[in-house]
Amino acid sequence: MSLFVHLGWFFREHARTYALAVLMLLVVALLNMSVPYLIGQTVDGLLAVPKGGDWDGGYLPHLCAIAVALYLLRFGWRVVLFGTSYQLGTVLRHRFYQRLTRQGQAFYSSHNTGDLMARATNDIDAVEMAAGEGILSGFDGILTFLLVLAMMFVVIDWRLALVALVPFPFMGLAFYHISKRLHLHFRDSLEKFSTLNDATQQAIVGVRLVKAMGRETVESDRFGAIADDAARSNYEVARTEALYDPVIFVCLTLATGLTLGFGAWLIHHNELTVGQLTSFSLYLGQLIWPMFAFGWLLNIVERGSAAHGRINSMLKVADSVEDRGKADVDDTTLVVNQLSFAYQSGEPEALNSLSLTLKPGQTLGIAGPTGSGKTTLVQLLMRYWETEPGQITLGGHALDHYRLNALRSSYAYVPQDSFLFSASIRDNIALAWPDAPDEAIAEAARLAAIHEDILRFPEGYQTLVGERGVTLSGGQRQRIAIARALLSRAPILVLDDALSAVDVGTEQTILNHLKTHRPEQSRIIISHRLASLADADEILVLSHGECAERGRHATLSRQDGWYGRMWTYQQMEAQIHEQQ
Repeated sequence: MSLFVHLGWFFREHARTYALAVLMLLVVALLNMSVPYLIGQTVDGLLAVPKGGDWDGGYLPHLCAIAVALYLLRFGWRVVLFGTSYQLGTVLRHRFYQRLTRQGQAFYSSHNTGDLMARATNDIDAVEMAAGEGILSGFDGILTFLLVLAMMFVVIDWRLALVALVPFPFMGLAFYHISKRLHLHFRDSLEKFSTLNDATQQAIVGVRLVKAMGRETVESDRFGAIADDAARSNYEVARTEALYDPVIFVCLTLATGLTLGFGAWLIHHNELTVGQLTSFSLYLGQLIWPMFAFGWLLNIVERGSAAHGRINSMLKVADSVEDRGKADVDDTTLVVNQLSFAYQSGEPEALNSLSLTLKPGQTLGIAGPTGSGKTTLVQLLMRYWETEPGQITLGGHALDHYRLNALRSSYAYVPQDSFLFSASIRDNIALAWPDAPDEAIAEAARLAAIHEDILRFPEGYQTLVGERGVTLSGGQRQRIAIARALLSRAPILVLDDALSAVDVGTEQTILNHLKTHRPEQSRIIISHRLASLADADEILVLSHGECAERGRHATLSRQDGWYGRMWTYQQMEAQIHEQQ
């Protein structure tokens, strides 16, 4: 029951709502208690009527009125109680999402998307159910149980009540062992569901690659094995849950047998009336619900407890990048001083003793072979990872001096693998400025050389791009992402090999547009096509995380280094293509 302690903050916040639901449950329980008593009185009244005499109807009108009241009250507490529990699900999902948005790259490097989705959906549903049906079954079951016992002991016959309760301790012991098993099995089923969810997400995202490589059968078998494993885990949960009902029925059957036997003996000795035994039997029948309620309570509480543990463990994960800054960015002079960085302690350094300065309006080019640390550098500039104090400053202050949102809003970042949302082209371009006028969106598209392509679509800017932009080519996705960055009005533009999927002519068109667009904007351009860096104020050539060469294009292209050799090769390659 520790789950209810952990959720105490929510129950206190909605104390009035829960109090109203509990009050209605109390009235329902009291009305339920009156029904067997009135029926017993009616039976004794019928038996007391002389043969051929008239019966005045007894308590029949009262029973009808009680039935109507029970219907209305049961509807009312369901609306109040379950409506409140749904708010808990909303709050938990909001907190979970907020935690995800505050996490950095280190967090997502160690957590799978499918597992996070499972925790945000399936696990929170289990906690939500515990806060709704758990409260219902717990309070209503205990209240009904106590009131029934009071009627059986006080109103009917305490001796008969003691005899009827003989099997109940054995039922409690059985419930204890079943609930322990259920907690373990349900936690395992949640883990297996996360694995299945992750496999499903990967299967959908990678379906085109699977088909292209002819691995449909292999991947289908692999997915089937994961699904079978999850099914077996769910089967264990269902089999454990199924143990509750037989225990309840066996115990209540024994209680009924003891009641009828001992009750008949009391009637034979004129110590109990037939009406009283009828009422007692009806009260005993009302104990079916509390027993089911206790079993159901243990079931959903163990489910909710296992799920809450998984959710809480994620909510307690410390921010991989702590947002401790207070200031906004007003100066975008960027200085990197002897920057060294390793992703994990003990691992080789991804960057080593790197220094640079980028003033507003300047363009920095970054080149180098794959794995040399280019993307790592720009991610450190945006504080996706933590660095040693003083190694990176913006406007003369360390990066943690600024609010994370303010810092990252200073960068318009376009990665090589451009991500588009399942929305229209217009909504994707206007992501950072949702209320942007159509003219501004079209101008950004023209600068990114994608405007004409968009107009060729039947629905123009309202064309839906599909999941992750699946309906577009790689070059179109990149240019839409560039248009989105240009519309954001951020003071620093970062193109991380963002022109790799477009042809050379289109690339030069975009770069020419960037020369005249917002001259006060700083630019960091990472590219394997060295022609893209020709106009940069400074070019860094990285190799194994170190700055192997630096200078302007005219100087580097004449030297016998990586840059010069690569420039010669690309020039020869371009001439061959022209001749063809």
